[in-house]
Amino acid sequence: MIYSEEEILQYIEENDVKFVKLTFCDGNGGMKNISIPAPGLEQAFAKGIRITAKKIPGFGPANGRDLFLFPDAQTMTPLPWRPQDGRVIRMFCYIRYADGTPFEGDSRYFLKKVMKKAVAEGYRFRFGTSCEFMLFLTDADGCPTLTPHDHAGYCDTAPEDRGENLRRDVCLTLEQMGIQPVSSRHESADGQHEIDFAAASALKAADVFLSFKSAVKSIAHVHGVHASFEPKPLPQESGNGMHITLTVYRKDEDHVDPALQQQAAAGIMRRIREFALFTNSTVNSYERLGEFAIPRTITWSLREGAQLFRLYDESDEEGLTLRAADCACNPYYVFGLMICAAMEGIADALPLPPEDTGETELPHDLGEAAKCAEKSAFLQQHLQPAVLQEVLEDRRAQWKAHRQV
Repeated sequence: MIYSEEEILQYIEENDVKFVKLTFCDGNGGMKNISIPAPGLEQAFAKGIRITAKKIPGFGPANGRDLFLFPDAQTMTPLPWRPQDGRVIRMFCYIRYADGTPFEGDSRYFLKKVMKKAVAEGYRFRFGTSCEFMLFLTDADGCPTLTPHDHAGYCDTAPEDRGENLRRDVCLTLEQMGIQPVSSRHESADGQHEIDFAAASALKAADVFLSFKSAVKSIAHVHGVHASFEPKPLPQESGNGMHITLTVYRKDEDHVDPALQQQAAAGIMRRIREFALFTNSTVNSYERLGEFAIPRTITWSLREGAQLFRLYDESDEEGLTLRAADCACNPYYVFGLMICAAMEGIADALPLPPEDTGETELPHDLGEAAKCAEKSAFLQQHLQPAVLQEVLEDRRAQWKAHRQV
């Protein structure tokens, strides 16, 4: 249900809401929040809540200027894992300067702008996600170990699948937040699980992804285990990925045009090396690629396999699935850049290469990904220079630290 600001203020009074979490995303995709007492929400709507930009990864472009969180009323949801007496609600926020100007490092605002541009050019995009994570046992102090919660396999059932109740609790919690998962199951690796979500607008899909990660971590803690979204937590096992399904429609149509999907796919295939720094944003991300049918070569197919992109025939209501991204990413930047690349492919009527053929590969490590991004005219066109520079500096620092170990 979508609320107005006035309706939220009334909801607070009628439902014993004591605190409001104002949630936002740092430049690397990490969730951040500030909690305010419920009576302060009216002022937050009007004037925002100040944050210290220099303490937040990716917010260097603010250059010392004050930043303010402005809650998006349409994203209000209760947090079911919090106490029912003295309830807590949460809203995602846009980030602005004191004069109301949007902060250039606000990835959520970046995605919103890209969506508006696509609509203005006659297209709309919908995204679905399939998200993997692993559950690990904790030690006597509650700290995570590298011992998987179970040793079940793909689609196994209890008692081998020891995460069944946790996944159920996650799904029920998300339903209470207005998020409807499509399916959940045990995945192939020890302790590995997957929850899938139906297609939605790009902004909604990104919000759902972050809500999902938060719910999984919180409920895993209640169950006494640790949930990891690290792309490759165990060297000997398959890693955790995020399959992203994208479908593009002409603005006033509801049917899938296969030619349109192919042009969109070709556009993303042309640019994916350049923005791999966003889809695969950590050193560990590249340890996952190229193993256990995880793609590295930039190819496509209509069949399930190890291709980077899977396309669907015209009988399906899906367009394409990108199989290389992982859950460490910032979804607002990833979805936005996928739309930008897809729009290029459509504008150029770009043809797909032959199925299952390709010589170009994704970067082999974070250092190579940074070099690809630095030379990219595509990224320079769509991202603010200060934002791109901040991302490059962060990834290079990660890579340098890794090389020194």
